[in-house]
Amino acid sequence: MAIQAVGQAEALSIQLLCEVAGVPRSSYYKWLNHKPSLRQLENQELTAVMMTLYEKVEGTFGYRQLTLHMRRQTQKRINHKRVLRLMKCKGIQSVIRRKKKRYERSTPQQVAENVLNRKFQAEAPNEKWLTDVTEMKYGNSQKAYLSAILDLHDKSIVSYVLGRSNNNPLVFKTLEIALASVSERKPLLHSDRGNQYTSLRFKEMLDEAQLKQSMSRVGRCIDNGPMESFWGTLKCEKYYLHTYDTFEQLERDIEDYIHFYNYERLQSKLNGLSPMEFRTKAA
Repeated sequence: MAIQAVGQAEALSIQLLCEVAGVPRSSYYKWLNHKPSLRQLENQELTAVMMTLYEKVEGTFGYRQLTLHMRRQTQKRINHKRVLRLMKCKGIQSVIRRKKKRYERSTPQQVAENVLNRKFQAEAPNEKWLTDVTEMKYGNSQKAYLSAILDLHDKSIVSYVLGRSNNNPLVFKTLEIALASVSERKPLLHSDRGNQYTSLRFKEMLDEAQLKQSMSRVGRCIDNGPMESFWGTLKCEKYYLHTYDTFEQLERDIEDYIHFYNYERLQSKLNGLSPMEFRTKAA
């Protein structure tokens, strides 16, 4: 309270300061002798944990993600409504996502049926994969392109490649890295109808690896929904928070974030586990 601080600094009487502030002296001493309740002390501890997590992820977590991580860290059953109240007390909120840029449609060399058909659940790892490419910028409006493959079983990123061109080698390399991580299983691979995925060479690679191909319908982004959701999460929680002068800076942050996402970022749909924790339990 200001009365206490001024009184100690200026050596003035409490009675005089209370009169100046218009505060009854009894109210001041009641405040001075007040002992916080166990609930208040616990809220202080939880707030400290919450702010540490919030700063670690650069302000990107909302109350749901904060609740998951706070439960893990404190080993306590914390209600999400309580976390929301603590966030309001501290005046913090999650970052708002930006709208996805629209791209022009291309003429495909070959297409596949929508075999996945929005069945976004998988019983085991490497049963259903999603893939896509997203655009990012660095330097003086220079463009970079991130290609990735996501496993629907645990939402983990199986492979990814960041390149300076949105071309076939970018996508082909992403597939090669993913294929190197599996042996017996032959996942279904779902994508949109971008040039790389409708190319004859990509189809040949899938046939050689004995993978079945699936494609979204024209203009139906929801057919590849979990992949689009991952792009939104990555950009919201990392990319949009920074300005990148060089490709190397962007590449380093992408690498750090995907490692964090796979191994540390908890998801309620995965029973409060990270993707790799959920994947390990399945194995």
